[in-house]
Amino acid sequence: MGEKEMKKENFVMTKEKDHGVIRFTLAGRVSSKNSSVLKFKLEDSLKYGETNIVLNMYNVEFLSSDGIRIILNTYKEAAKVGGKFRIEDPSQTVRNVLGMVALNDLMN
Repeated sequence: MGEKEMKKENFVMTKEKDHGVIRFTLAGRVSSKNSSVLKFKLEDSLKYGETNIVLNMYNVEFLSSDGIRIILNTYKEAAKVGGKFRIEDPSQTVRNVLGMVALNDLMN
């Protein structure tokens, strides 16, 4: 199991690998200013064959439209290669935002 942490403008993203599952734990604000970090890390995982991806969003305070788009694109790309993508422990904010855009199925 490895762990790497990346911080940028009120946003923290930690990556862990455990038994074929890649778990990203997010905290803070997923905004247009820092969503490129999320996009890069998720795309990088898929690029290197890490197709079982979990986003823990328990400590996410804000989710922008850029963040929603990245989540949806990652879900689609993982499905194309037979992988799985889901959100675990979404904060109430994340639950509300994803519910408004009919992405409830991504949450466990």
